[in-house]
Amino acid sequence: FEISYFDHKQPFETTMMNRALPLAGGLLKRGMATEKQLKIRINGTKNIAKITKSMKMVSAAKLRGDQQRLAAANPFAAWAMQITGPEVALENLPATDFAQKNLIVTMTTDKGLCGGVNTILTRMTRQLLARLTAEGKDYQLFVLGEKGRGQLRRNYGDSIVAAATDRLMPYSFELACAIAQDSLAGEFDTIHLVYNEFVSAIAYTPSIKSIRPLLDPTASFLHGFEVEPENDPETLNNFFEYTLATQIYHSMLENATSEQSSRMNAMENASKNAGEMIGKLTLQYNRARQARITTELIEIISGASALKG
Repeated sequence: FEISYFDHKQPFETTMMNRALPLAGGLLKRGMATEKQLKIRINGTKNIAKITKSMKMVSAAKLRGDQQRLAAANPFAAWAMQITGPEVALENLPATDFAQKNLIVTMTTDKGLCGGVNTILTRMTRQLLARLTAEGKDYQLFVLGEKGRGQLRRNYGDSIVAAATDRLMPYSFELACAIAQDSLAGEFDTIHLVYNEFVSAIAYTPSIKSIRPLLDPTASFLHGFEVEPENDPETLNNFFEYTLATQIYHSMLENATSEQSSRMNAMENASKNAGEMIGKLTLQYNRARQARITTELIEIISGASALKG
């Protein structure tokens, strides 16, 4: 995978290129589609339907694999929930439960055609950042996925400190450890993981995990453990890094499973829409063909009548 860092010394700029599509003969003619044009559209829509059906089958197979990996990772990450607490739905997040310095790790996808998994996360991330700004809290962004980076850098390009794209799937714990190390490069009071929690094959919930450094040796969670050397801050810091990597890994698996389920449903809807369009185009094609045949018969009968007269 690739992690890119943003230089904030230079202002973020976006450029727009004007594209001109030449028209045949310089004129755009409107009118009823001919039989040939309708046939081309029908064949093209049928090809698209074949592609979407194939993508649905591939996503269904990948979804089963992601569900198995997520089920195997749930016990692996269960102990970390005792430290960080359970995830919270973004829409139910308390309004004032934020530290002064925050790192927002938004997990999106590198590929598209997966419904609204990326759009809903980036929209709720913008709402979260607006809330932090209103409270006077500091924040920075770490974006996972090319789709999220493309959407968030338009308005928050100066706040993005790093972005991880072109990640190999299925995700590995090694990748999570690398992301955790980069997340701990700055000094933050809280690290928030924003991702889609997998609910079922047809549902997912945008959620957030807030992870605070566990550097207090008197914390209630550590009462049942012995820290050697006693109260060593480096040992506690390593333990916090491992906890963060565990939560990042589990969150990435949740998001990957949600991605495949959303892509499967999106391709199913696309195939259904393509089938409806094929039906409408076929009906239009049959009407045009019938009108042409009727016109030809009228011309033949008129010609025969003229010869008799």
